[in-house]
Amino acid sequence: MLHPKTHRPSHLHLIALVCVGVISGCAVGPDFKQPDAPKTSSYTEGPLTKKLATAPGVPGGTDQEFVEGADIEAQWWELYKSPELDTLIKKALQQNPNLGAADAALRAAQENVNAQIGGLYFPQIGVGANASRQLQPSAIYGLPYGSDTYNLYNTSVNVTYKLDVFGGARRAVEGARAQAEVAQFQLEGAYLSLTANVVTGAVREAALRAQMQATEEILKAQTNLAEVTEKQLAIGTVSKVDVTSQRTLVSTSQVDLVNYERNLAFARNQLAVLVGELPSNSDIAKFDLSKLHLPEKLPLSVPSNLVRQRPDVRAAEAQLKAQNAFVGVATANLLPQFNITGSIGSAALTSAALFGPNSALWALGGGILQPLFQGGQLLAQRRGAIANYEQAAFQYQATVLNAFQEVANALRALETGAQALKAASDAERYAYETLDLVQQQYKLGTASYLAVLYYQNQYQQAKVKSVAAQATRFSDTAALFTALGGGWWNREGPAFQPKSIANKEQNETSGNN
Repeated sequence: MLHPKTHRPSHLHLIALVCVGVISGCAVGPDFKQPDAPKTSSYTEGPLTKKLATAPGVPGGTDQEFVEGADIEAQWWELYKSPELDTLIKKALQQNPNLGAADAALRAAQENVNAQIGGLYFPQIGVGANASRQLQPSAIYGLPYGSDTYNLYNTSVNVTYKLDVFGGARRAVEGARAQAEVAQFQLEGAYLSLTANVVTGAVREAALRAQMQATEEILKAQTNLAEVTEKQLAIGTVSKVDVTSQRTLVSTSQVDLVNYERNLAFARNQLAVLVGELPSNSDIAKFDLSKLHLPEKLPLSVPSNLVRQRPDVRAAEAQLKAQNAFVGVATANLLPQFNITGSIGSAALTSAALFGPNSALWALGGGILQPLFQGGQLLAQRRGAIANYEQAAFQYQATVLNAFQEVANALRALETGAQALKAASDAERYAYETLDLVQQQYKLGTASYLAVLYYQNQYQQAKVKSVAAQATRFSDTAALFTALGGGWWNREGPAFQPKSIANKEQNETSGNN
């Protein structure tokens, strides 16, 4: 409690006015300038085909075309029109631990900004009180005899403020804010990576299931032919070599089938982990390529917009901004440091007199410190800050180049993938027709067994390649959405949506209805 007759409030007002005046000053060090977008009007070296090749009648063979300048939907995976896929991604956004960790890292970075602002922009004010009983000899007062025993009570309000004359504090807060931006775009990157991985994981699961089914059908046909061949051996129309060759083909297909089963289990385990569940406890839907819809319209952003859409580029830019601010902090540390301190309080020999008219005390002081010699520490720290900025600049350039490379790769992959699917689909159809004719001729005795063996193997390879080409179309489409940034800027709500938040939003929506 302060005595009402003292002038303590006026001193606090003086300190506050000084603080506000200093905050409005300039800051040393370079001001950050956003890097210019690459000057290019195209992603690829040569012209891009606007409409892609089609393969009617097979999954992934429908029409696709690029739409230049079109925006990307936030939930782009819904273009696959798979309720099972939508459910899986929703669960992943609620339960994936890596996404949750990125969200927590963002919140920590944001609180660090608040801590920096509170610690650097405002005075530090503390209230203290203490009581003591002391024994002092009279000799300290120059008297030759006796001693005094007494109680001492005091209270005080202490104020300390570091004047930000050269803007070191502002640069430190600027750096903290930039690091919070880094965490924000790392969260967006984790969100984009998670959704893309779930889509490609579901496509891979569907492809493996289709390849396994195709292998099972081929194995059944091979087994039937092996039985026919053994019967023909019994009547002497074929040799033992024919039988063993067919049985070898059957065994080889069995090995392929086991490998597909293993890889399918691995794919489902990966999907379980992506949605934040144990493989043993997960309930992952079975995906089918024939039930996935291939998006017909493929948005193609203007190249100059890519650096604003990619989370990794934005994070690299924010890191560059942070290192630029830290150069300012290191520069300010070389300059004089100004401090203001103030103390207002009361002191008395009795607690009853602590707030009396003669108990008031106050002090106001200021200080300046100019570093002269610290073994080169401050200069080395500034040179190190500049080197860190240069490193961040090179890393930003590398991130931008990688972003354009991924888009260029995705575009060429889509173009060539469409052509490959058309060719693979034709090859599968022709291989099946050839095999069917040869098998009929073999049963009639007009074709050799070696011909059947050859065309069986040819059809098997064509079938598996066709399924792989179908899956590639779906995966390459997801890769393009991912390379262009995934439309996170159009999303409503947070990236990480744990069940508590999701249920709250659902309840609020129901209540509004």
